[in-house]
Amino acid sequence: MRRIVRGDCLRVLPKLPREFARLMVIDPPFNSGRTQRRERIKVTRDERGTRKGFGGHAYRATSVPSVGYDDLYEDYLGFLMPRIEAALGCLTSDASIFVHLDGHEVHYVKVALDRLLGRSSFKNEIIWSYDYGGRPKNAWPRKHDTILWYARDPERYHFDYDAIDRIPYMAPGLVGPEKAARGKTPTDVWWHTIVPTNGREKTGYPTQKPLGIVRRIVRVHSAPGDVVLDCFAGSGTTGVAAAELGRGFCMIDESAAALRVMKRRLAVFKPE
Repeated sequence: MRRIVRGDCLRVLPKLPREFARLMVIDPPFNSGRTQRRERIKVTRDERGTRKGFGGHAYRATSVPSVGYDDLYEDYLGFLMPRIEAALGCLTSDASIFVHLDGHEVHYVKVALDRLLGRSSFKNEIIWSYDYGGRPKNAWPRKHDTILWYARDPERYHFDYDAIDRIPYMAPGLVGPEKAARGKTPTDVWWHTIVPTNGREKTGYPTQKPLGIVRRIVRVHSAPGDVVLDCFAGSGTTGVAAAELGRGFCMIDESAAALRVMKRRLAVFKPE
């Protein structure tokens, strides 16, 4: 399965096949209370421009229309939880569910997921930590998101330890050359940069998450040939990670802008 579907997942999910996905990764709106928009510019060479660049040449910058959405919900749990519940019928009995949030709602969603899935189904709270952007002078800078992992069956789920990517030791001299060369497995705190501003991965879609974070989840919590579901698909990062690792994907989003980004980004994988 390689599908891109436009629509509100609350209405789309009940129409999909039953128990087709072994992994669900979602990055829903965070209820940040502000409009999410990624400002974009186009730079062209113009000797009368005000920007200086390579070789001392001048460049002119112009704004490019960007997609965005209002990230504000009076009843956030009333919005999110019915959609997660609707997705359960699409998941295999040994599936894992990953929900990516920030500090605005993660505590409330954790309690709601415990009630929906059972507290024993909660496996990990993963902290994605990054170091980018401004630093306010009236609070500690908010530089992490939280990813909640639940297993549908806490006794039976897919976890491929050998597929975990390894990271360097912080003190390689303390472990010896062999271990230092192999590296260590990550903990539940993942240090990873945001999507580079000028990198090839950048789509211009607001709230786009790094491919490296999603790729790690897909690699460990599904097997080649499995299908990965994302019903808040946005820029399609989950679909890219799944397809590159030999998995199928089902991407759902109601935004026309998101569909345009996904179709362009996933075209090489020939989605339905």
